[in-house]
Amino acid sequence: MNLPNKLTIFRIILVPIMVIIPFLGIKGEFLGIPITYWVVECIFIIASLTDKLDGYLARKNNQVTTFGKFLDPLADKILVLAAMMMLVEMAKLPAWIPIIVLAREFLVSGYRLIAVEKGGKVIAASNWGKLKTVTQMIAIILAFIDLHGFAECLSGNLQGGAFILNVVVTIMMIVQTIATIFSGVDYMKGAKDLIKD
Repeated sequence: MNLPNKLTIFRIILVPIMVIIPFLGIKGEFLGIPITYWVVECIFIIASLTDKLDGYLARKNNQVTTFGKFLDPLADKILVLAAMMMLVEMAKLPAWIPIIVLAREFLVSGYRLIAVEKGGKVIAASNWGKLKTVTQMIAIILAFIDLHGFAECLSGNLQGGAFILNVVVTIMMIVQTIATIFSGVDYMKGAKDLIKD
């Protein structure tokens, strides 16, 4: 097994570790934020970096494999959806946001499977898809260290840094949700011919 595939598997292994951390009862705070959140944050960042690294290494060293093509996007979806469900559990994110993300991933994955079956067509990521990925990662990273819930900045109860952080997280979550919807619509437009069959 090559290094890019090992990094992909490592990313999947990090997910259950990330999910278990809040249940370990880690005490203490750093900069007013529970250590638990910082640990989860670090694991998510490391896992996100392996996503960029495995793709880069696979292309650079000509180590692109069928296994990697299958597992890499799957590992990304597992990581992002696990993180979002954790944020829902922590009351930092409304459930409708990960529901939209999950629905989009099911639709796109189904389309990709049919496209491959009909002739091996490679589905390139659109600009909406790229925007979704970037804003999703930023939103999740910041949400873990935001002590307040989604759009709590609108209540008028937050001030200073807490207000700014919550505003940024809220905007990033809204942008990634919009990008998720439009990237899904883009894929479905491309699927018209396949659906006609």
